Amino acid sequence: MRRKSTEGRFAERVVHWVDDAGAAETIVIWIERKQGAVWAVGRAVNLAQRSSDEPRQNDYLFEGFELDDALEAANEALEDDLSVSESDGHPEKMKPFTRDELLKPLERWFFGRR
Repeated sequence: MRRKSTEGRFAERVVHWVDDAGAAETIVIWIERKQGAVWAVGRAVNLAQRSSDEPRQNDYLFEGFELDDALEAANEALEDDLSVSESDGHPEKMKPFTRDELLKPLERWFFGRR
């Protein structure tokens, strides 16, 4: 069975805006846990329109071992995208990514493995 590309994602936010031509766009920002205890932050535009749901290497904004650094990268990207959305006339309210939000799935991921 093929691994689903979102199974390592611990948190995700979706922001909506319009591009320069006025077409709707969906931006997905996520935090995932990769092999080797690496945290990764991804950001993709119109992911649903791609031929594959696998993230591309250039979708990743951050990869590293520190959870706090991943949170900072994800929240900066989220804040930037929400600012653009608001300036386009599509203001959205979204909670920032939090440490507690990531610890629960991390515990399930860690302790759920044999």
